[in-house]
Amino acid sequence: MAHDNDPLVRAVAGRIKADLDHLSPRMTTMFTEVIPEFRHDDEVRRLMVASTESNLSAILDILTLAIGLDDITVPPAAAEYARRFAQHDLSLEALLRAYRLGENMFVQWTMTLLAELNPPTDVAMATAARIAYLVNSYIDQVIEGLIDIYESERRRWDARTDAARAAQVRAVVDADDLDVGSAEQMLSASLRGWHQFATLWTPPGTRDPRASLRAGTALLAAATGKTPMTVEVDDHNRWVWISSVARPVLDTEQLAHDLRAHPNLSITLGDPATGLEGFRQTFLDAQQARAVALTRREHGLTVHSDVALTALFADRVPEMRVWAERVLGALLGTDETAARLRETVRAFLDARGSYTDAAARLHVHKNTVHYRVRKAEELLGHPLGERRLDIEVALLTCAQLGIPEAPREPRRSRRRSAETTVDDAT
Repeated sequence: MAHDNDPLVRAVAGRIKADLDHLSPRMTTMFTEVIPEFRHDDEVRRLMVASTESNLSAILDILTLAIGLDDITVPPAAAEYARRFAQHDLSLEALLRAYRLGENMFVQWTMTLLAELNPPTDVAMATAARIAYLVNSYIDQVIEGLIDIYESERRRWDARTDAARAAQVRAVVDADDLDVGSAEQMLSASLRGWHQFATLWTPPGTRDPRASLRAGTALLAAATGKTPMTVEVDDHNRWVWISSVARPVLDTEQLAHDLRAHPNLSITLGDPATGLEGFRQTFLDAQQARAVALTRREHGLTVHSDVALTALFADRVPEMRVWAERVLGALLGTDETAARLRETVRAFLDARGSYTDAAARLHVHKNTVHYRVRKAEELLGHPLGERRLDIEVALLTCAQLGIPEAPREPRRSRRRSAETTVDDAT
């Protein structure tokens, strides 16, 4: 039905449409500033922007093209954004609040434009009322559809139990004949970009382990700037992975620092990789890093790239220990002196045989490094240059696997006294 103020309604809508490139970002910025759930990673944020733009375009079409209210449907981008909200367990209330805030902002735009156009007061009021009615009717109808979409997706997502999700991840990792499309359907997630997997766990006896796992997930989200996907393996274990178009950039130093506030929580990180094969590899990386962390019985952060070599031996620790004892001999002793000599030899070899650089790394005098290297060679029975690769591998893997166990209290001896004298003198 035509209304006398329809030309002015179309004029206002036309002004908004002409300036939509500037107005739409103002609305999405308002959402992120006011509603915490709208602070997404870049990929989900793009979907949020597309949802906002599609709703604004639909409203403007109603105002300018006299589209009937019965023809209103939820725009595809808005529907997909609602599904994503449900998948990430974000509240429906936050999503609906955004629609009401957006409605209010749109009406404020129309009031500002009407003031600029300066029609007679009765015409301006009638036009404002007409626009508010149409916008409110659109929002009401779209919200009804969004509630159905959100709740259906929530039910579908929750119906996939955590055990089933874990099994599906395992199936995707293990099934060599699975194509990308089938894998994506199983996981309800895209596998065509970059992925980085993490494992989180707490030891038995941890009070409220799920709270610790949630805190770890939040730390990963903060460190990557991405919204992660999660799988609850059990009360003490969670799998988390980050997917993104670009290679994930993770501040491991900050993550390790923040993790110290959660002494009962451990995290391992796989290496970032692309595509279906990359998803599989980063999952295996995280699992291998976890095996290393469990072997050395340490909490905190373990990055696969730091322990990749050691991870190859994590399931063969007894054989590794036997081989290391043959390579290192008495240098693998459990006393404090042997531990200090191993640390010095590692620093010396990492510094490519530079006594000065090794001393700087260890914060000791160069003469101390000379002395310790000489003592280490006495224990080995040959110069470090002989079997250097074996020595480096043995020292690295032993250090990362916790071989030998923590040093016993040192016994005073002539050897210990001699080294103390040299260290003190230098």
